[in-house]
Amino acid sequence: MTGFTLTVFTAVHVALSLVGIASGAVAILGFLRRQPIPFWNGLFLWTTAIASLTGFFFPYRGVTPGIVVGVVCLLALAVAAFALRGEKPRTYITVVCFAESLNVIVLITQLFEKVPTLHSYAPTGHESIVAIIQLMSLLLFIVLAWVSIKRRRKE
Repeated sequence: MTGFTLTVFTAVHVALSLVGIASGAVAILGFLRRQPIPFWNGLFLWTTAIASLTGFFFPYRGVTPGIVVGVVCLLALAVAAFALRGEKPRTYITVVCFAESLNVIVLITQLFEKVPTLHSYAPTGHESIVAIIQLMSLLLFIVLAWVSIKRRRKE
């Protein structure tokens, strides 16, 4: 790919990722309110899947954490789609929260890599602050899934 093509491709990939994160947040809010919102769930599944797929078209430099996360995310989205079709709401909620947590973990990584102020705190991206924030986000999504499932059981 040429530089311009890669820049446009990167912009599309990032836009899809951000729409996926935002729509995932709205979908999870629907879970918490016990009011699933089909449009936002669908938008989350599609944009996250396409963003994950487009990640494989960047120049290949061996297996990276991004590639591993992309594969895991696509597998999670497949499980979510089957759970949704099979009317397994608890599985669906759990897997959507997991996939959203992967999106947010990648966002945190990218923010520390690309935003100068954050980059100054973690120049290599392997500093403990990055891992701590990623772990905190993962714990948040575990709690959101748990609360959503608990509220669903009360119905």
